[in-house]
Amino acid sequence: MSAPRVPNVPRKVLGRLSLPERNAVTDALRTETVGGVLLLLAAVAALIWANIPALHAGYTAVSHASFGPGTLGLHLSVAHWASDGLLAVFFFVAGIELKRELVAGDLRDPRAAALPVVAALCGMAVPALVCTLTALSGGGSPRGWAVPTATDIAFALAVLAVIGTSLPGSLRAFLLTLAVVDDLFAILIIAVFFTDRIDFAALGGAVAGLVVFWVLLRRGVRGWYVYVPLAVVIWALMYNSGVHATIAGVAMGLMLRCTTREGEEHAPGERVEHLVRPLSAGLAVPLFALFSAGVSVSGGALQDVFTKPETLGVVLGLVVGKTAGVFGGAWLTARFTRASLSDDLAWADVFAVASLAGIGFTVSLLIGELAFAGNTALTGEVKAAVLAGSLISAVCATVLLKVRNAKYRRLCEDEERDEDEDGVPDVYEQDDPEYHLRMARIHEHKAAEHRRLAAEKAAAARHGLAEVPGGAGEEGGRPA
Repeated sequence: MSAPRVPNVPRKVLGRLSLPERNAVTDALRTETVGGVLLLLAAVAALIWANIPALHAGYTAVSHASFGPGTLGLHLSVAHWASDGLLAVFFFVAGIELKRELVAGDLRDPRAAALPVVAALCGMAVPALVCTLTALSGGGSPRGWAVPTATDIAFALAVLAVIGTSLPGSLRAFLLTLAVVDDLFAILIIAVFFTDRIDFAALGGAVAGLVVFWVLLRRGVRGWYVYVPLAVVIWALMYNSGVHATIAGVAMGLMLRCTTREGEEHAPGERVEHLVRPLSAGLAVPLFALFSAGVSVSGGALQDVFTKPETLGVVLGLVVGKTAGVFGGAWLTARFTRASLSDDLAWADVFAVASLAGIGFTVSLLIGELAFAGNTALTGEVKAAVLAGSLISAVCATVLLKVRNAKYRRLCEDEERDEDEDGVPDVYEQDDPEYHLRMARIHEHKAAEHRRLAAEKAAAARHGLAEVPGGAGEEGGRPA
């Protein structure tokens, strides 16, 4: 007699995160949310500074002011320092986050990683295709094809904070993973497609510096006074090599160890990320936005955004391409892997997050500068297109998320509920007998308290009846 067949239960995607992953995602997004609000304020300040006639000249003067050692090839403008120097810090944090996801997060499981990774790749390919086809069909240049490929996680979280909605943990992790994969491939795009010249001597020096960095890490050498000067040297050599200097940041981030060893409470990568992420989110990215988002928003400039093929391609790539790519990639992955969506979510939720992924601010601005370097007018127009596309995506996402906000609030409350007050949400302790014993004691204590209050109330009622003047009469219950 053959053994009974075990039913093939479909695998769930976008389900509840593991507790360590939830804590890591929550910590990362908390800092990014604050940084996103600062980023939003910096972008608004840049637009005001650059568009008020009395202030415009000052904005241009500060952006173009140069400083730095010219003998080392580092006499750069303020705007240049912001895009090549400060963004290296941003990509360093992105490298650490990617490494953590690969070795300790959900990306280490190929089945769990499939959906966000495929969604992210489709969310880069489709916008690039939309942008290219739009530019070519209008007789424009397709050089900006990569501009709408990246998602700005900080800006997206700022939108969530401003509109007052909160995503369940699984959707927040999905959005974060999308942004991390976007950042990785954006770096590859910059390295491969936007490197015009290579100084092999400087590149060799940068690679040698990275090897020294890796050896010091493996030998357990500690001390910021060792790594910070070395990182600056690696960055300077990478910049002078012709390869975009932010590559150095992501390379060093990927080298940090993100797994714990015996006796360690936190991995070195986690400790460094905890220290550097506030610097990245609170200073580096907002300053980059301040000196990159200052573009003209006059009526004529806005009209050009929606009439020129290059800029219209960027807008459609962010608004239409990103949403279609991310949602389509997620749906196809679930369809062909025979996985089903978590019972708590619907595909409408994935579509709402996909529209949020169309906010492509920081890296999109950077790629726009690189794609149209030398054409100042078109660079400014592409930046305006990035702002317009990101704003439209933010508005669309706001509408879609607000429709589902009541459901998200209930899911978040369930995820955060901690009735036994042990610091661990109750949903993660359902299989722990100790949790149920603690809850039984809590309920017994509450029941005893309710019995005591009920007894006191009954006693008070009897006492009050006994003190009624005259009491009950002898004649038909009338007062005596």
